[in-house]
This record gives sequence, C-alpha cells and structure tokens, in this order.
Amino acid sequence: MNREQLEYFRNLLTHKVDQLLADAEKTLVGMTDDNENLPDITDRASLESDRNFELRIRDRERKLISKMREALTRIDDGTYGLCEVCGGDISEKRLMARPVTTLCFDCKTKQEKLEKQRGE
Repeated sequence: MNREQLEYFRNLLTHKVDQLLADAEKTLVGMTDDNENLPDITDRASLESDRNFELRIRDRERKLISKMREALTRIDDGTYGLCEVCGGDISEKRLMARPVTTLCFDCKTKQEKLEKQRGE
C-alpha cells in the first residue's frame, strides 16, 4: 500500500474515532442532565429503555474505537492492509468497506465457514 493510501485510511480512521468520541460525550452530558424528573412511571420506564438502548450502542462503538486504534497502530508499524492469517494484501475495496479488518476476503470467508460448521 502506498503512502497516499495509508494517509487516506489514517485520516478516515482518525476522523471516525473523533466523531464517535464526540457522540459519546454528548450521550454522557445528556444522561447526566437532571432536567428529566418524570413523575409518570410509564414515561420513566420509556426513558430508561431509551437510555439502555443508547448505552448498548455506545458500548459497541467503544469496541469499534478500540479496533480503529489498533488499525492506526498497524498503519504506524507498516502492517496495515496485510492479512494476519496468510500475509497477503487486503484489497482496497475491502478496506474501504471495513477499514478495521485484519483478514483478506478469502481468509474471512474460510473463517466464517468454519464458524458456521461449528455452530457459532
């Protein structure tokens, strides 16, 4: 992968991490706001359900941020875009769809088939 491509993916990943962190900050501020004193039990239950849903989303995003930071580390150490199983190149098309991927298309397909056979 050339320097221009690596810089593109570095900027893409950095921007997405910053965006997810900003969204998490908004969620935190929104959940610590004391203006939501709802006397109706149904309204409170609905609010709690919405908060739980939001927290599940943020937890998934937290895991994605970790993967994005690992991808940034791979860019720095020169292993970004290389399959961790076969050592071959991961196609740019695949990296565009999933910039945190560590497996080429063929290795990911094999992994998914094995998981399906095991019932995972």
